[in-house]
Amino acid sequence: MINWGNFVSQMFNGVVLGALLALISSGLTIIYGTLGVLNLAHGALFMVGGYAGWFAYSYTHSFVIAVIAASLFVMVLGVVVERGIIRLFYARPNEDQILVTFGLGIVFVEAIRFAFGSLSKTVPPPEALSGIVNLGFMFYPKYRLALLGIVTIALLVLYIVLYRTKLGMIVRAGIEDAGMVDALGINVHQVFMLVFGIGAMAAGFAGIVNAPVVAISPDVGETVLVQAFVVVVIGGVGSFPGAVLGGLIAGEIISITAMVDPAYSYVMLFVAMTLVLLLRPHGLLGTASRE
Repeated sequence: MINWGNFVSQMFNGVVLGALLALISSGLTIIYGTLGVLNLAHGALFMVGGYAGWFAYSYTHSFVIAVIAASLFVMVLGVVVERGIIRLFYARPNEDQILVTFGLGIVFVEAIRFAFGSLSKTVPPPEALSGIVNLGFMFYPKYRLALLGIVTIALLVLYIVLYRTKLGMIVRAGIEDAGMVDALGINVHQVFMLVFGIGAMAAGFAGIVNAPVVAISPDVGETVLVQAFVVVVIGGVGSFPGAVLGGLIAGEIISITAMVDPAYSYVMLFVAMTLVLLLRPHGLLGTASRE
């Protein structure tokens, strides 16, 4: 039965989920907006981040070290993948890019399954963030509140990098016209490598900070990938603010619908995406700059 307490709690859950989806989707939309590569391995990178963090935590028992280790590992993995494989497909048809990133995602998933098995892994939250907190009008898990703060800070850092640094200026210019950036003498290939690494790091960071909320398994990235693509479509391809807005919208739709009937969460999410495509084909904050 729906009551006020459940509704408010689900609204909070929607904000937390939305912020997490915004972080994941920001990496996806930055990669596509700058490189023009539809990265179907992004969900697998989220999963790899969770496992890398779990592995680091199992040896250090430090959540902070686990987060740092997971983020750096996935960033390095992203750079290696971009240098070794993705860069060979920039000039290839979109179908080839989709196939190679889809194949990379499968390789990552099966490699993790081979190394750690199919059973799910758990990472406990820091002791100080365990338990629940009384907000006055409801009780809520401490770590979920902390997760909202953690992800918000991460999004702010990404915003600063994209809108307050020289690298960000080049990335945003590359989204509009990569050929012009190259003509200005800027090493776009080096920028592409950094962009792919940053996008991968965003996914890996999200994977480990979400681990105390949802157990890690080799297939956890599949659901995240679908949700992230919907977020990107709703917010607008290549738009960082659009990823944030789309993430919050998607998070609330999933959480509120789940309160009524979880089976319809995806249905309502895709209904929202369809309405956006009908009314604004390039997304709420997207543009028609990249065809």
